[in-house]
Amino acid sequence: MSNSTVKQLTMSYYPQLDNMNLEDVSNFLEQEEEKHHIKCRNWVEKFHFHPLTAFTIAYSDKYIYVDFYVRGNYLRAVNYTNNSPVAEDSCVEFFLSVPGSKEYWNFEFNCIGTVNASHRETRENPTRLTDQEISLIKRYASCGTRPFEEMEGNFSWNLIVAIPFSLIGIDCNNIPNMIRGNFYKCGSKTSAPHLLSWSPIIYPKPDFHRPEFFGELFFSDGQASI
Repeated sequence: MSNSTVKQLTMSYYPQLDNMNLEDVSNFLEQEEEKHHIKCRNWVEKFHFHPLTAFTIAYSDKYIYVDFYVRGNYLRAVNYTNNSPVAEDSCVEFFLSVPGSKEYWNFEFNCIGTVNASHRETRENPTRLTDQEISLIKRYASCGTRPFEEMEGNFSWNLIVAIPFSLIGIDCNNIPNMIRGNFYKCGSKTSAPHLLSWSPIIYPKPDFHRPEFFGELFFSDGQASI
């Protein structure tokens, strides 16, 4: 992608977020932050369903906070164990890469907050996060945490997550000016399978693991030092 087509956003800095519970953080971000829409249908011929999906994003001294908002006609949360295939469920995802690393990180969450997460250089060779590492990711799901089979109707839900800088190899005292990333919505085993992204993916086959199409995510505060 040329520089003119790279999607960009700027993350606001709120040190007080670390002293709030996640439900309050979600309410705060909804009031204070712009919503970014996940609406690119990169393979529309095969995946034409388009649930309304947006997110807000901000950071504190210790975490990146992402709050996803979804409205759609089906809701599924079958997977409930760490590193299970949550992309089959009603799922939102955040992939990112940090300066100086050849790897990228994939964080995948179903609507009850179950996590599938790895870091890797290529799709084929993931290093799965351990249960202990996954426990460091804070989550609040409006759907609760109990698994359930697919339901049909008109559902609105949100999931907020807090990913520690330390988990992704960023020194809290030496935050970079920018990371790269993309945000996704999917649900491969729902009754209306879909694959949406924030930053467009110009690739012939359905594939979220394309870091060359990540957008640019800037840290806003003067604390950013490199």
